[in-house]
Amino acid sequence: MVTVLMCPGQGAQKVGMGKDLAERFPAAREIFAAIDDALDTSLSRIMWTGPEDELTLTHNAQPAILAHSAAVLAVVGERLGVPCAGAGHSLGEYSAHVGAGTLSVVDAARLVRRRGELMLDAGRQRPGTMAAVLGLATEKVEGACDEASGPDGLAVAANLNAPDQTVISGDPAGVARAGEACKALGAKRVIALNVSGAFHSPLMAPAVDGLLEALADATFGDPLFPVIANASGEAIRTGLDAKRLLADQLTAPVRWVACMQTAAASCPGATFVEVGPGAVLSGLLKRIAPGAKTVTLGTADEVEKFLA
Repeated sequence: MVTVLMCPGQGAQKVGMGKDLAERFPAAREIFAAIDDALDTSLSRIMWTGPEDELTLTHNAQPAILAHSAAVLAVVGERLGVPCAGAGHSLGEYSAHVGAGTLSVVDAARLVRRRGELMLDAGRQRPGTMAAVLGLATEKVEGACDEASGPDGLAVAANLNAPDQTVISGDPAGVARAGEACKALGAKRVIALNVSGAFHSPLMAPAVDGLLEALADATFGDPLFPVIANASGEAIRTGLDAKRLLADQLTAPVRWVACMQTAAASCPGATFVEVGPGAVLSGLLKRIAPGAKTVTLGTADEVEKFLA
């Protein structure tokens, strides 16, 4: 079976995530324990029992989602084989690199924990916000952001999730103006997101140097299969390129439509396997590449069915 690996990003977290995997699969338990040790905190406790407001903190949510994806990969890796390609949404790109062997799960957990801390700090230095625009073509959203941006507020298209779903990011005033402009252009809905900063926008610039330092300290190998980078929408094959594009990702848009188009073109007929909490990426794929086959592996029941 030809497969493409997909790993979810922030927002997929929920209290209880991964607990059933730990209860049924020793390999999953080992991943959660290793990440707890690496971070010197009981992340698994936060994942399994909450409270929710603690889990949703950026520096907890990011390693929690990576831990869930890595735990599934530890269980299904042999059955899954070597994917044709992989991609992850935002922090999910780190999870994809774990699957590809570019990064160890411990290094990846430490990196996304640091990434979350830096993003939170950047959001405090220059408070920003994000909003999802539904039912409007990305090109029109980008135009609305350009027109809405000014000296008192920037807005950019930050997550290009589907042809008709784009998340905008920036200063509160700029995002508000861009949202109103999108409604005037025919957007079905503009939904404010509960985030701690303007992710994937220039407002994250204060986090870049710290992330570059963390990336420099981590050991990167060359991936066993191509990992498609958010910042470029293109497949990468070296650890050096992985480092560079993971740094670029902080301030660049998540080009998810391009990532999935690249995967579909390079892996014709592939089954897209979403590994981790939820099924958001499978839902987006249906609007990017209608007819593409998907499998979600997040719960113990889904994993057992896949292994059978």
